[in-house]
Amino acid sequence: MISLFRRTLPPEPAHIEVRIGTTTYPVAVRRLASARRYTLRVRTAQRDIVLSMPARGSLATAKAFADKHAGWIALKLAKLAQDVTFMPGALVPFRDVPHRIEHRAEGRGTVKQEAGSPPVLAVHGDIKHLPRRLTDWLKKQALKELQAAVTRHTQALGVKHGPVSVKDTASRWGSCSSTGALAFSWRLILAPPFVLDYLAAHEVSHLKEMNHSPRFWRLCRQLCPRTEEAKAWLKAHGAGLHRYG
Repeated sequence: MISLFRRTLPPEPAHIEVRIGTTTYPVAVRRLASARRYTLRVRTAQRDIVLSMPARGSLATAKAFADKHAGWIALKLAKLAQDVTFMPGALVPFRDVPHRIEHRAEGRGTVKQEAGSPPVLAVHGDIKHLPRRLTDWLKKQALKELQAAVTRHTQALGVKHGPVSVKDTASRWGSCSSTGALAFSWRLILAPPFVLDYLAAHEVSHLKEMNHSPRFWRLCRQLCPRTEEAKAWLKAHGAGLHRYG
């Protein structure tokens, strides 16, 4: 006998959850008739992340896609939720120590550290230039420390390196080109010094091993004994560095 009633399926969840360590990130799910693939986008007004999928797509496939891009999701949500603008009164970590930003009208565009509780980053000059001047100063400090760390590690390995530069990259903390040029995120100056040192050691190790083989990791740990600690710190806190400035 044919049943006269159709089985009612449970409603599809409006969100899926992505986990990194102990943190769970919600991602809204939307089925679209026009979608031909799985995509992620930021909704600024709603301050969330949306995964769009084909109308007949699989929720399991959507979950796998979100998990694959968990780092990107964590980064975007961290920036949306807690952006910190460089302005007087804001707190910004410098070498992982919270510093309060203060404006000084006198002077000619310099940035100076001052003692205090918390310590102060005093930005001198016209206040309208404060965000740019502080950013430029932090980039300069990052480059200085990274150049010193790279020099120390290349001397230890007996290798030479190309130009060292700092950028504002969202997807990676450092890179090593085939010509030996090394580039890093300037935001490493916001992290603990051992994290910056690890990234320098990581990229210098690529000058000998352009891979992530066991030999590469042995070199990296030889240069930076706190490699595992630094990797764990970046996994837990790295996305949060992108909310400053």
